[in-house]
Amino acid sequence: MRSHGQPAWELLLPAAGAPARRRGLALQEALRKAVRSGRLAAGTRLPSTRALAADLGVSRGLVTEAYEQLTAEGYLRSDRGSGTWVGGAARGRHTGSTRARGVVQGPVGGETTASGPVSGVSGPLPGGSGVRVDFRPGTPDLSLFPRSAWSTAQRAVLARLPHPALGYPDPRGLAELREALAGMLTRRRGVVADPERLVVCSGVAQASTLLGFVLRARGLDAIGVEDPGSPEHGRLFASTGLATVWLPLDEQGLRPEPLAGSGVRAVVVTPSHQFPSGISWSAERRAALLDWARAVDGYVLEDDYDGDFRYDRAPVGALQGLDPERVVYAGSVSKSLAPGLRLGWMLVPEALLGEVVERKRTMDLGNPVLDQAVLAEFVARGAYDRQLRRCQRAYRERRDALLAALAEHLPGTRVSGIAAGLHVIARVPGRYGPPERFLARAAEAGVALRPLAEYGTERPGDGDVRLVIGYAHLTPSAVAEGVRLVAKAVGGG
Repeated sequence: MRSHGQPAWELLLPAAGAPARRRGLALQEALRKAVRSGRLAAGTRLPSTRALAADLGVSRGLVTEAYEQLTAEGYLRSDRGSGTWVGGAARGRHTGSTRARGVVQGPVGGETTASGPVSGVSGPLPGGSGVRVDFRPGTPDLSLFPRSAWSTAQRAVLARLPHPALGYPDPRGLAELREALAGMLTRRRGVVADPERLVVCSGVAQASTLLGFVLRARGLDAIGVEDPGSPEHGRLFASTGLATVWLPLDEQGLRPEPLAGSGVRAVVVTPSHQFPSGISWSAERRAALLDWARAVDGYVLEDDYDGDFRYDRAPVGALQGLDPERVVYAGSVSKSLAPGLRLGWMLVPEALLGEVVERKRTMDLGNPVLDQAVLAEFVARGAYDRQLRRCQRAYRERRDALLAALAEHLPGTRVSGIAAGLHVIARVPGRYGPPERFLARAAEAGVALRPLAEYGTERPGDGDVRLVIGYAHLTPSAVAEGVRLVAKAVGGG
């Protein structure tokens, strides 16, 4: 196979020479870049894993893993018996930097925006102090916040930050933070991250409202949301004047036919780990969504609320990498550090950038400079990567504890979705129900639960109890105790 007169494997030689612990990720990123840039054109047949591994002088396992990862993300497609090919989903080359249009700095009054977690909405505790175990999703373990490392970064920032940096900030965010985030997101999430097109914001909630205001000003009156999905999306977009249209999912992702017939030109999705169902969208549905966006001249908001937390394999890369001109990518530190920091980001298509930045300026004049500088220092020192590893270990242990407790105390319960994130979907057999009595008895026992029915329009009539169970904020012993209390209350084991 050749690409522009050059053997394709030569594009990957620098990655093959990377340090051993980084070689697999480097190979994956080199393949992404080759597809995005067009050096590996759609329809190009790739060498076999054995042949490419031999050419590059790396293990076959590294090449196999790279092919599987990029197939899952939609860059490649694999046909059984006929090899691996470059897919047609990746579009929107972006190699240069872009200056934001309409960036004005100065003391101007602004608007306020909705706040709070976008995925995994938490409400008031039922029963107040009577709650012994709270399984409702959306909250990380705040005791894992790295106080010492954060304090070290704060001291370093206060010692070096020049006085002029404390003036009114660039509405997009501190330049050093945008540079640090762009590098981290490129490396960890496979996005196309130009710092000039990255806007620091107060979490995904503000990113959603920023986009909502811009789309409404462009004449859109509705936006599609996943069904099931986060109720908070509807509330946030309603504050900008946009109605929400529920769009059904199946086990592969958003169903193309209802989307095509909905009449909307914008959707908000969680494709890497769909909230709350827990599925990871298939490559085919990712490609279909982007084809739809191009056909209707529309946009996709990708809420990557917990994309770093995958426990059985490397996380699937972000959808934005396939078409950065159609996908607005949003994320935050709410699950990795703490929601109270109110720090997040969005990567914005060129066509929307000036409008988003101007709206951000009039909203709040930008995020606090000191907080941004501390996060930049935290990322640059490698402390953010260490924090993610620490959280991954803790949350994997708690997920395992939950699955073991369900199997012991509520036998027959099925858990769906990929091994990722901070929650699971548990389908408890109807013999422990019906759902209303199950939830009432759990509450009487001091256990707060949230039914899947609160997150969408589907109401199955089979009598099973479908729950969205959050576990990240609970110790393994608390997880086991909570399940035991529920089982005792409903007559389980």
